[in-house]
Amino acid sequence: MNVRVRLQWAAALLCLAGCANEAAKPTTHPSSPDAAPATPSLMTSDTATSPPTATTTAEKPAATEATPALEEPSADGHNRLKSEEITQGWLRLFDGHTLFGWNPNSETNWHVDNGVIVADGEAKGLLVTTTRWANYELRCDFRVAAGGNSGVFLRTPFSPKSPVTDCYELNICDTHPEFKSASLVGRAQPTETVIADGEWHTFFVTVDGSHVAVEFDGRPVLKYLDPNVPTNFTPNPMINGFIGLQMNGGKAEFRNVFLRPLGLTPWFDGTTLAGWKTVPGSQGKFEVEDGTIRGTGGRGFIESEKTAANFVLQFEAITHGDALNSGIFFRAQPGTEKAPSNGYEFQIQSGIKNGDRNQPADFGTGAIFRRVAARRVVSSDREWFTATLVADGPHFTTWVNGIPVVDWTDTRPANDNPREGLRTEAGHLSLQGHDPTTNLQFRNLKLGELP
Repeated sequence: MNVRVRLQWAAALLCLAGCANEAAKPTTHPSSPDAAPATPSLMTSDTATSPPTATTTAEKPAATEATPALEEPSADGHNRLKSEEITQGWLRLFDGHTLFGWNPNSETNWHVDNGVIVADGEAKGLLVTTTRWANYELRCDFRVAAGGNSGVFLRTPFSPKSPVTDCYELNICDTHPEFKSASLVGRAQPTETVIADGEWHTFFVTVDGSHVAVEFDGRPVLKYLDPNVPTNFTPNPMINGFIGLQMNGGKAEFRNVFLRPLGLTPWFDGTTLAGWKTVPGSQGKFEVEDGTIRGTGGRGFIESEKTAANFVLQFEAITHGDALNSGIFFRAQPGTEKAPSNGYEFQIQSGIKNGDRNQPADFGTGAIFRRVAARRVVSSDREWFTATLVADGPHFTTWVNGIPVVDWTDTRPANDNPREGLRTEAGHLSLQGHDPTTNLQFRNLKLGELP
């Protein structure tokens, strides 16, 4: 364990000592019967505005540890999204098997047991996503032991110090003297008494601009308007942050932790290529076909006229052939005939080795090509898949069909060309035609900038 993480844990424990009576609120999950617990208020002002670093990204599975068949349905029906939910843009924050994409901010005993995130023992703390979010819907099942204290932290830094100023703490604590379950600690009370102890329950939370709304087991119980959050993207620590699950006393359990980003707008109108241009020297062609962009015929690129730096991108794609290769470049320099694609690349390639989806033939769909491979190839040729990319400073996360496959921080020295080093400046999107076998389609390209 490195020194920085130890210092973060120590700070978290000191903070918890001062807020032992605080807890966060539960969230509802429409397609699951129960909900999951949240995290305590532990945060520092500097981490609120800084993107994740290499020391706060999730560890990848060891070479001898096989990634589970995450795309397969589970017998109990939990931690899985329906096909229509995947198309709608819902993501699994918890894959149902591992803590990939999460980091603890203390010595709390966070672990996975039979498809459930569990925290028990004496140490208190948060389990925090490695990805920051701004506007979203969150569904979460939780169960807290009778008399326990837990919560769900929204727009939180890695180690918040106060739930009143640093984050929104949705409390799970029936015995709290002032802010009981389903309250926002220090901010707002639910419209009815909520009993959360001992059983599985579900939270459905909407965080959108200055508005926070909470449903408990399908019933609306809280609406809050934060007077301190601007509606435009101006610097403010409360306009984005991590999501945290809390153990602040007693056993806490979570499952079915899903998120859908809000505020994405189309970058393809479905009828024309307005807003896109062909990169000089392209041999392949891109045409609009039945509400999609179809690329065929050889190497080439079409590039967006707009640029973006920090964002959430969602799209659907399908390849018409075996192990076809394509991708979407992002934060790319303007394409030229000599340098058509100087950017990071979200890889599209469904080929596998030895019949094993844990062995990508060429980095795998969802990889950041030549930087980090997908931990599992979830996509299949000749089938539409839904993809999500979050680019936040040096940190990148990807999902394929709602399953997290990459969590990576670029630690290279800064360079204007992402092929050579870290680029955080805005750049173009670029759709790739890879070679003469190229034959694929894109649709529903949507992007939302992160503040």
